[in-house]
Amino acid sequence: MNAIRAIQALGPIDIKNVRRDALLRWMVFIPLVVALVVRWGVPYAMRRLMEQFQFDLSPYYLLILSLLVMMAPMLFGMVIGFLLLDQRDDRTLMALQVTPLALNGYMAYRVAMPILLSVLLTMIVIPLAGLVSVGWLTMFLVAVATAPLTPVFALFFAAFAQNKVQGLALMKATGIVLVPPLIAYFVRSNWQLAFGLIPTYWPARLFWSLQTGDSNAWIYLVAGLAYQIVLLVAMLRQFNLAMYR
Repeated sequence: MNAIRAIQALGPIDIKNVRRDALLRWMVFIPLVVALVVRWGVPYAMRRLMEQFQFDLSPYYLLILSLLVMMAPMLFGMVIGFLLLDQRDDRTLMALQVTPLALNGYMAYRVAMPILLSVLLTMIVIPLAGLVSVGWLTMFLVAVATAPLTPVFALFFAAFAQNKVQGLALMKATGIVLVPPLIAYFVRSNWQLAFGLIPTYWPARLFWSLQTGDSNAWIYLVAGLAYQIVLLVAMLRQFNLAMYR
């Protein structure tokens, strides 16, 4: 079964599963809602801070937007992770091995579709938030740099959570990965690269570099994608182990 047939066969099923699950249904729209809150809420907060404390929030707009960009693939990955968790528990994945699609084809779909949808979602969220002016090339490169995070998070939840309750607990715990880029933004020395152990650092660093015209931005793109591919392979192996456990 080729990629188009896989999308035609599995896409409607995923949409139906998301629509009937109240938790997944609202999670899909969180990045868009947060982007709108940022668009209208942050400028209002800046005016209030300026009036009361003479604190200018505008120099941190790029940081706020980069955190939003990181949040989008994470939340989308959680949605896919919960779908995988349900299908693993229902033994749907085991049954796929005797179908024309087979497990390898299914996993290829599960990795490729979140990446494509994550690119689309990121390129919607950035202009929707509207905090800073971002060129289309920058948006595309940042979207590509963040896209592998979606299947990485999806496979992480499906591999390490036993059920949706544990999945929700992991969802809260993994929010910590947004903190290192926040701290790294204020580190101006080479020690900032130490935060590269956290995968969310590289797309955020790429975003900052592209916006400031840093000629080394391509290094952060290549390093980030390479690191995420390593993590993706590791999560695929861990998921296979969990499925046959």
